[in-house]
Amino acid sequence: MNFQDVRQAMFTLGCFTSNQVYSLQPGFDKNNLGRWVRQGYLVKLRNGYYSFPEYLGDRDFAFFLANRIYRPSYISLHTALAFYGLIPESVIQITSVSSLKTATFENRFGTYTYQTLQPRLMFGYDARALPGNRTLLFANPEKALLDLLYFYPFYNSTQEMEALRMDPESLHEGLDVELFKTFAAKVHNKALETRSMLFLKTYGL
Repeated sequence: MNFQDVRQAMFTLGCFTSNQVYSLQPGFDKNNLGRWVRQGYLVKLRNGYYSFPEYLGDRDFAFFLANRIYRPSYISLHTALAFYGLIPESVIQITSVSSLKTATFENRFGTYTYQTLQPRLMFGYDARALPGNRTLLFANPEKALLDLLYFYPFYNSTQEMEALRMDPESLHEGLDVELFKTFAAKVHNKALETRSMLFLKTYGL
């Protein structure tokens, strides 16, 4: 099985694993994958996961990979908040949450970080359609904000909340306050609920 065979079988998937190649050809030499990475034919995403350089520079595809290389997970926290325009700065890392252990992966598409969340708290995200019949699991604004307050409990004063530099206009237009309160109550964490209500008060919501 040569590179063109692998490309023809896997290119439309965007991301594939070495096990998928082995399923096509049980005797496949895994050293070929490393050689094709060195030759620039493939991009290594993490151990056992690969993509193609033709997808480099596609922001949506870089997001799509976040879901694929570590599952189950969904994009949240700073990446989602920046995407919705709730925080002003651009975000370099692609931040996600997962029911698996905390992890970080670096590859040519970017840096992918994953925070551990209990399985019962894996809610508040939607499947978004992407080109190529792909889907992306992405937190809605309310859950992205709640995840941030959950993972960073030092945001517990008005001064700390103001330091988030949230965009007030975007908050008033894009945040469903009642849904945010419902999500906060669903976690069953009094400290988190208190921080959530303080956030709303700080930003006049």
